[in-house]
Amino acid sequence: VNCIAPSLTDTPLAANLLSSDERRETSAKRHPLERIGDATETAALVEFLLSGNAGFITGQVISVDGGLSSLRGL
Repeated sequence: VNCIAPSLTDTPLAANLLSSDERRETSAKRHPLERIGDATETAALVEFLLSGNAGFITGQVISVDGGLSSLRGL
């Protein structure tokens, strides 16, 4: 069992948080990659973890957060 831990991702659930250019820019600047995540990036990780290529990966919390967790020591 693995856990995927995404940061703020551009989805309908986050629409209120990203409702203006100013809010979007402020949120993006919190991340070392200086952008908001896209749902396809998280989906790509899910696809990989479901593949045979990830057969020896287990018990992990995998951040999909543009480097944000590296700033907080998570």
